[in-house]
Amino acid sequence: MSLTARARRTRVIDDEPAIPQRGRGRGAYWLYLLPGFLLLLIIVIVPLVWNVYLTFTSWKGVRAPTFIGAANWIKLVGDEAFWTSFLNSVWMVIAMVIVPTIVGLLIAALLFDVVGRKFVGRVGSFLRATYYLPQILPVAVAGIVIGWIVRPGSDGALNQLLGGIGIAPYDWLGQMPSALLVLMVVLVWVQIGYPVVVFMAALQRVDPELYEAAELDGANWFQRFASITVSIIRPEIFVVTLTCTIAALKVFGPVYVITRGGPAGATLVPSYYAYQEFFTKRDVGYGATIATVLTILVVIVSIVFIRVQNSLERKERAGL
Repeated sequence: MSLTARARRTRVIDDEPAIPQRGRGRGAYWLYLLPGFLLLLIIVIVPLVWNVYLTFTSWKGVRAPTFIGAANWIKLVGDEAFWTSFLNSVWMVIAMVIVPTIVGLLIAALLFDVVGRKFVGRVGSFLRATYYLPQILPVAVAGIVIGWIVRPGSDGALNQLLGGIGIAPYDWLGQMPSALLVLMVVLVWVQIGYPVVVFMAALQRVDPELYEAAELDGANWFQRFASITVSIIRPEIFVVTLTCTIAALKVFGPVYVITRGGPAGATLVPSYYAYQEFFTKRDVGYGATIATVLTILVVIVSIVFIRVQNSLERKERAGL
């Protein structure tokens, strides 16, 4: 039996305890859901409907909105800045999804195999916790620190270090592609702790006997990682990928603090573009249109991820 099939066999759970169903009093369950439905209605549905309505209006934020039909949507199609912002979202996905997921998976596996065995107790917990620190650091604080490091001229810490070896100061945030590169590095640094913690928790449910059997079969570390680790924690990989993709599509804080969409829109993203239209230009209708498109995109991505995950789970349960 292959390592992957052996790993899958251990995690297919067919005997999950069923939730008891009662014929009487089932209507009382809805009372427990009522507060959640009310919050969903007030916080999500009503603002969403109002936002969609604003896409068909011209509104400066005061007085009553003026209905203008599909003018905002027509403007959106020919807006070069809008398409540039969505193109930049691809870089955000690379920085917040692809790199952190792959690197986080490798770090978690190494921490589990190496640190977990050699450093036990508080030392191991401290080493694992250090990877999560950037996640609990406020975005504004991280942005200020990065701003000190990449400040233009000779005041920046990075330029001072480069000056020590004879390299002239460089305007890291004022030029391309360095501005985008700095932003992506910051996003990777901030995001990396989340997948590491999730994958570390997922690895706790891997049966050590699988690794021992694989070692007896002559499998090396990478073969165990690819056949056992990745196979067993695949649901967590889907969750991390989905949540990080949504975060990348609506990323705002780091862009606002570090680059503000510059230089010349090189780091502009949809959420910051919508913010500019809302609060800087006071074109609320057009900002609502951008936000609506972003919402639709997030919903589509979520549905695709969930359907793919469910399809893989069904095939796995069927033994395909």
